[in-house]
Amino acid sequence: MTRLQTLLVAGMTCCLLGVLAPAPAQADPIAEDYRQRCYSCHTIGGGRLTGPDLKNVVERKDREWLLNFIVDPAGVLASGDPYALKLQEEAKGAVMPNIMGMTKERANLLLQLIEAESALEESNFQGLSFSEEPFTQAEVARGQKIFTGEIQLKNGGAACMSCHTVRGMGGLGGGALGPDLTTVYERLGGRKSLGSWLLSPATVTMQSQYKDKTLQSDEIMPLVAYLESTAQSGGVAEVTPRLNFFLLGLAGAVLGLVTFDFIWGFRFRGVRQPLVRHAEQQKGKSNDR
Repeated sequence: MTRLQTLLVAGMTCCLLGVLAPAPAQADPIAEDYRQRCYSCHTIGGGRLTGPDLKNVVERKDREWLLNFIVDPAGVLASGDPYALKLQEEAKGAVMPNIMGMTKERANLLLQLIEAESALEESNFQGLSFSEEPFTQAEVARGQKIFTGEIQLKNGGAACMSCHTVRGMGGLGGGALGPDLTTVYERLGGRKSLGSWLLSPATVTMQSQYKDKTLQSDEIMPLVAYLESTAQSGGVAEVTPRLNFFLLGLAGAVLGLVTFDFIWGFRFRGVRQPLVRHAEQQKGKSNDR
């Protein structure tokens, strides 16, 4: 076989392999829908979070009721439905928000996904597992470094401190764009709920920032440890960082004025001084006359 024939055969083989190779897997839009809209409050087989575990939910409640509730939970609650009110009580008053753009067709696809995941031995939406053992100081310290950005997130997400603060940060404190997270551990109901929320944030702002920059489990664990420790400290962020910010701004303004005055003292005098001196001499001569 000549060299040219060898190259042709190799090229045809590559083309054939390219045709036969499986296409890249596409993300399931319904699974992604569940991950973004449901996962922060509901596991499938991983236990209760803010909302109930949805494993085999279609066996516990009739499908039409579930569809109506997914599409318009506020409306079902407002109707006085006893089962919906029971769910609200079990969630300590938390109300499932109406999801923008949710239709019965979309809700039905979500239920089909939940049914399929319920049949698995371990669902893809089982959630994170946390030990009941106390976190170590090293885990808390690592979580603080992740929160402040001293340790960067692996997928390139912004550090929590960019928008949030917690009690005890010192210095200028954290950002004020998002809520104070000092007691978020208590508000979300513990390790598992907080971890699931960090894995799949439920707010529009967080989703837009971290949709393609999800946190890794080895980043979530230390963050949960740190936020658990801040919750144990109690209270909210101090006002000291704001005072520090004001004092630094004031000091900067004073320093700027002193610097400007210093520079002004060395202004160019080569023309002004002779002119003034000449004017004074002329004025003196006029007075003598």
